[in-house]
Amino acid sequence: MSSTARGSRGGRMGVTYKYFGAPDGATAARVPISMRPEELGGDELGMGGMFTKIKPETVAAMVLTGIQGVPLHKVPPLELVVLHPDYAVVKLPMTVVDPLRGVGEEAVGAAAFIWSTVPDRGGPRDAYTVYQLLHEWQDFSHRLHEAGHQPYCLVWP
Repeated sequence: MSSTARGSRGGRMGVTYKYFGAPDGATAARVPISMRPEELGGDELGMGGMFTKIKPETVAAMVLTGIQGVPLHKVPPLELVVLHPDYAVVKLPMTVVDPLRGVGEEAVGAAAFIWSTVPDRGGPRDAYTVYQLLHEWQDFSHRLHEAGHQPYCLVWP
C-alpha cells in the first residue's frame, strides 16, 4: 500500500492555518470568502500567503516564551472572530507580534534555541526552522505595524 493511500484512510487530515493582517475584525471576517486578504486591504504572512500547519497558539507561545520570557501557562488566549462550520478566524494578541519588532538577531537566535529545547509541545523542533519562522514573523510584524493592522489567522480543516 502506498503512503498516500495509508495517509488518506479515514480520519481528519489535520488543520491548516493562514496568517494575515487586517485593519479590523469585520475585514478579517470577510477574508475566508475570497481567501485573499490583499483584496480587502490586508496583508499575508510569507510570500504570496503562507499556508502552514503551525497553530496560532504555538506561534504565540514561541514569541512570548522565547523572546519575552513569559511562562507557557501565562500566554494569553486567542480571540474568536468568526466560527463557521467550514472555517474559523481568530485574532492573535498584539503581544505576539509587537515584541518581534524591537529585537535583534541575537534575540531571535536565542528565542529559536530556547523554543527548540522546550519539551512536550507542538510545532517545529529544529532551532534553525524556528529561527526562519521567527524571522518571517518579524518581517510580518513590521508590515502590520506600518499598515496599522492586527494579526489574524484563518483556520480550516
